[in-house]
Amino acid sequence: MHSLLDYTIQILVSFIHQIGYFGIFVGMFLESTLVPLPSELIMIPAGIAAAQGTMNIYVAVLVGIIGNVAGAVFTYYLAASIGRNILLKIGKYFFVKESTIEKIEIFFQNHGPISVFIGRLLPGFRHFISIPAGVAKMDLKSFYFYTSLGSTIWTAALAGLGFFIGANRDLITANLHKIIIACAIFCAATLISYALYKKTKNKN
Repeated sequence: MHSLLDYTIQILVSFIHQIGYFGIFVGMFLESTLVPLPSELIMIPAGIAAAQGTMNIYVAVLVGIIGNVAGAVFTYYLAASIGRNILLKIGKYFFVKESTIEKIEIFFQNHGPISVFIGRLLPGFRHFISIPAGVAKMDLKSFYFYTSLGSTIWTAALAGLGFFIGANRDLITANLHKIIIACAIFCAATLISYALYKKTKNKN
């Protein structure tokens, strides 16, 4: 199992080295759309490649962030332009009523920033969070900011994992779990703080 993991990582690192920074941009762009391409398969090998001296870690992270944000913005605009109409047409087949879509829109108008920020840090939600934000036509400046903030944390964490433990590849899986758990705890603490802030603000 360890040899298979090591072999797989070697292939990914070699692939990232061959496609270069533009490949990182394209991969992270697609990761922010509906393409099921995990960012872990891009940024961790990029970090390892940087540790081996074939890439610059700062440039790799910056390119990854730009690609990630660009993909999210593309998905946002796509959802904002045709997302609602598509949901209205096909939603009835999945028990999604127009009233449900309206609730989503209201929710994102009120809680869009925190939803986008948290969504960018959670695997499984990262690919889809731009869609409801676009359908609700969330304030674009807020969308840019919180998408960039969440993407920066996640992208830097993955690249840092590859960079700092690239020579100890057997530890990648264990440490990746730790990053995910740490992000989940951070997200939970952020949500609790946000809820307390809103509660206090409403009282005042």
